[in-house]
Amino acid sequence: MASVPVPVVLRRGGQGPSRSGAGPCQPTAYGRPISEAVPSEGALVDRYGRAHTDLRVSVTDRCNLRCVYCMPEEGVPFRPREEILSFEEITRVARVARSLGVRSLRLTGGEPLVRRGLVELVHQLALVGFDDIALTTNGTALAAKASALARAGLQRVNVSCDSLKPERFAQIRRRGDLVTVLAAMDAAEAAGLVPLKVNVVVIAGANDDEVVDFAAFAREHGRVVRFIEYMPLGAEGDWHRGQVVPSAEVLARINDRWPLDAVEVRGSDPAPAERYRFRDGGGEIGVVASVTRPFCGTCNRLRLTADGAIRNCLFSDDEVPVRELLRNGGSDEDLAMALRRSVWGKLPGHGINEPGFLQPARSMSMIGG
Repeated sequence: MASVPVPVVLRRGGQGPSRSGAGPCQPTAYGRPISEAVPSEGALVDRYGRAHTDLRVSVTDRCNLRCVYCMPEEGVPFRPREEILSFEEITRVARVARSLGVRSLRLTGGEPLVRRGLVELVHQLALVGFDDIALTTNGTALAAKASALARAGLQRVNVSCDSLKPERFAQIRRRGDLVTVLAAMDAAEAAGLVPLKVNVVVIAGANDDEVVDFAAFAREHGRVVRFIEYMPLGAEGDWHRGQVVPSAEVLARINDRWPLDAVEVRGSDPAPAERYRFRDGGGEIGVVASVTRPFCGTCNRLRLTADGAIRNCLFSDDEVPVRELLRNGGSDEDLAMALRRSVWGKLPGHGINEPGFLQPARSMSMIGG
């Protein structure tokens, strides 16, 4: 079968025309030429030696919540359903990624559990042979599906929960309720989806006064709470640095109450969270310091958007579309080269702290976390 050209599409914050390159043409990333010497064999390694072994798959851009740091309350534009990848298309990309050394897969959204038939997708992906299959969810629909997801092959879940106060929870999420999410955590653990992690986006003046409360929650329930710095990924583009609570401050507050020790990482562990244990044996917490202490140098992640584009960084608008490859006779070799081109074009860092940084045109709900 003849090879299908793999385009590289640049959309940088909506500024200027898109650029593309196909086949032997010279693709660019942020105006910089990407060497034609894209590796054609071996692992998914970028120009800085980072091996990419973690694939995040957004199964939908839709969500049943409207969290203040992610989506506007009304008027959210969604992709037409025919533009969203089918389960078979997602599984095919995942299979090719696995053949290139990707070991871990995480399903995201939007909210992945609003995608009808997700249990079947998990089953298909489990047959591919990943070492780890996980899911990030807002928890609103998890309780009823936790057991079926576990039977299908899901291994772990991260549940987002940004407040332990019902009224504040409702204010941040603008839909849903805290009781449902807490019950979902219990159901996930009962189904064997452990260790369960709780994701907390910390926003100055909104919920940062609950840092110690969440640490107490981690100790009481034996769950790993991960405090995530507020990132510039909202659909309304109103992020500003004053809303960021540095992870160092989060750790200091908790350490004042319960002394912490950093978890020594043995070997290569490119996970985004820095891990800390309570010195008295009361469990573990983590911080994701994407803004103040970027971990770009060890990043091993790439992403597949719900509408079929490969992205090598949450904060990049550089995309390699694969939907047309999937639907117009592209071979697995073409898909492999698309993945390689995306990874090879990855920049050394996300640039949030650079003067010329522009917030990505796509919000988190459209990219997948």
